[in-house]
Amino acid sequence: MSNASVRHMLLASFFFALMNVTVKYLPHIPAIEIILFRSVFSFIFSFLILKKQKVPVLGNNKKLLITRGAVGSVGLITFFYTLQKIPLASAVTIQYLGPIFTSILGIFIVREKVRPIQFFYFAIAFSGVLMIEGFDSRIDPLYLSIGITSALFSGLAYNVIRKLKNTEHPLVIVFYFPLVTIPIAGLLSYYFWVSPEGWDWLLLLLIGILTQFAQYFMTMAYQNANLAKVASLNYIGIIYALGFGFVLFGETYNVWTYGGMLLVLSGVIMNLFNSRKNRIN
Repeated sequence: MSNASVRHMLLASFFFALMNVTVKYLPHIPAIEIILFRSVFSFIFSFLILKKQKVPVLGNNKKLLITRGAVGSVGLITFFYTLQKIPLASAVTIQYLGPIFTSILGIFIVREKVRPIQFFYFAIAFSGVLMIEGFDSRIDPLYLSIGITSALFSGLAYNVIRKLKNTEHPLVIVFYFPLVTIPIAGLLSYYFWVSPEGWDWLLLLLIGILTQFAQYFMTMAYQNANLAKVASLNYIGIIYALGFGFVLFGETYNVWTYGGMLLVLSGVIMNLFNSRKNRIN
């Protein structure tokens, strides 16, 4: 893997981490409203790129594209909610269950084989989540359930993307995310709306900008290096989350919670490399 790919992935993880921090600085703004602003920014940005590249914006398999947008919306809404309600590193760690759910759901959706050893990795990751919840009083069962729901729908979204990979341009798949999310978020925001004030507007804009930077550098990394190696670098995000959480929000953890985070990352990364190895073989 080239030094450029490493830099790109580290930058992507860093910008995603900054986006998470920015969301946490807006606890008084409903998560669904933040997502509405983020989606509008992404919609405009993605639409302009598609038009510039002369790619048909509505794609071919509209049913699956809409499904990808819908499940992705649920995953993002629930993730942003947990970011606002529980410690930063815990929310990020629980979200890292996404690849586990991707593999499990892949058995039924894309007929992907899972080796018996991978279920052991799944168990390691889930035991880590239970440790995090059990030894951190700031995470009650409700927030844990919402966090797991976020990871579940992220896994579902990744599987839908797999089914679309041979029929749709990647930018079209990206475009359908805000296309579907905006009406959903707009309707729900009507009932929970809190008017942004002062610096809120800048932070909302910053979330959109950071997301686009993160997606750009992540795409660059995936296009120029081995997928398994690049994806493993994504998990440095937990280091960012721990650092930002401590410095900016005074978040600390006990040794059992750190142990739970380590179990989650270990289970996910072992499963990731096992899955990539199977595809290569």
